[in-house]
Amino acid sequence: MLSTIASFINAAIIQGIPLLFGSIGEIITEKSGNLNLGIPGIMYVGGISGIIGGYIYEHSVEKTVPILCILVSLCASLIGSALMSLIYAFLTQTLKANQNVTGLALTTFGVGVGNFFGGSLLKFFNESGSISLLDTGLAYKKALPFASKLGLFGNTFLSFGFLAYTAIIIAIVSSIILNKTKVGLNLRAIGENPATADAAGINVNRYKYLSTLIGGMIAGLGGLYFVMDYTAGAWTNNGFGDRGWLAIAIVIFALWKPKSAILSSFIFGGLYIICVYIPGLSSSSKEIIKMLPYLVTIIVLVVISARKKKEHQPPQSLGLTYFREER
Repeated sequence: MLSTIASFINAAIIQGIPLLFGSIGEIITEKSGNLNLGIPGIMYVGGISGIIGGYIYEHSVEKTVPILCILVSLCASLIGSALMSLIYAFLTQTLKANQNVTGLALTTFGVGVGNFFGGSLLKFFNESGSISLLDTGLAYKKALPFASKLGLFGNTFLSFGFLAYTAIIIAIVSSIILNKTKVGLNLRAIGENPATADAAGINVNRYKYLSTLIGGMIAGLGGLYFVMDYTAGAWTNNGFGDRGWLAIAIVIFALWKPKSAILSSFIFGGLYIICVYIPGLSSSSKEIIKMLPYLVTIIVLVVISARKKKEHQPPQSLGLTYFREER
């Protein structure tokens, strides 16, 4: 019984890490007032960009070096995610396009890019089969050396690759920056009232661009984690499922607080796979259980809307385009 519980917790954390990357990236973006519904697409591009970088490296050298496997694929993923984020920022901030429409278009585009290159990459190199980066995947999955010596605790909580711990560190650092620094104060001020922040001398456009860029790059790491750690360097078209949308749902569930997103992501990760640990379920029952994360999010949204506490509300200017001429 204890081993089953430990196995479930371990699996929930594994499922929750890509959600944590995506939710932290979206929280940082939304704190500036930008509602980036393109996060699912950015996660796809982050994943396929890492695959492309890792594939090119593995097939250009006779013997791979683990640290270079990580660095090449990591840089490729960050570049791909950054380009997607800049597209969103340019359209919404410079061209003043509608944020909702732009985000949805970016998701459609990102999923298409991921599936296209995922299905065509081998053909570009005159190869057949499916993409599998064994060396790169093993480099990402390498656990802490002392984890196996700590028994059940080590196998449950310390048996992850470095990206899992990176996600938690990013969440904690993001919380500190948003709540304890001048940069975070300025960013939150822009999210609440960009006109007032602009009048106070804060460069609204720069903050919105940077928060969208940084948030998108962090979200892209969720896609990289999924393809390199979770699937061990293998790519499957549409393999991400609805994880990108779950990451956006976690933002609401965590009340736009990075530290709360840590536990929230693991809870959602557990809800995502709990049907596997319940014996005797029919296929229809499993699908109903998979709806739980969204149902919980709706309940939380209703509750916080009814209570109307300031600290539990989204930024006031979230999703609204700021026109400097109107202030």
